[in-house]
Amino acid sequence: MSTIPEIKKTAEQKMQQSLEALRANLAKVRTGRANPALLDTVQVEYYGTMVPISQVANLSLLDARTIGVAPWEKGMGAKIEKAIRESDLGLNPAAHGDLIRVPIPPMTEERRRELTKVVKAEGEHAKVAIRNLRREANEHVKRLVKDKLASEDEERRAQDDIQKLTDRMIAEVDKLVAAKEADIMAI
Repeated sequence: MSTIPEIKKTAEQKMQQSLEALRANLAKVRTGRANPALLDTVQVEYYGTMVPISQVANLSLLDARTIGVAPWEKGMGAKIEKAIRESDLGLNPAAHGDLIRVPIPPMTEERRRELTKVVKAEGEHAKVAIRNLRREANEHVKRLVKDKLASEDEERRAQDDIQKLTDRMIAEVDKLVAAKEADIMAI
């Protein structure tokens, strides 16, 4: 990295990636509502290879509490049903002709509290990642000053800008976590 603007831009891009990873992780946390993303982690054997369920079937929402799985090949129905049942999601699929219905059971209060802890932990992981990126960016700026490629005034301004960026990203993490917690505790 050669200039302060490049360092800031790279830090911002990496922080955005951390936010996207958090969004993806939060989408996998079950809220009691059906969401086809719940089945993203389920792997199915397809001609001797384990593949994600989305590569062998069409996933859709049948209603607020039911996911529909329509296999693309006739013989895959039983394998998909077995893979969903054996996954750690605690789901019990039922075949109806060519369609596999996956009802999402309602959550207990205790389970909701556990999930809010999981959501908070995901938020903390994202914050740690963002703070590590801040530290990394500040170290790059200090290296520029040490190599006499930037002044100390530029260093202070850059560190202030990086801190503002970090604060903005952490506020976004807090907002995502709060929204997911509200979603879990609702219903």
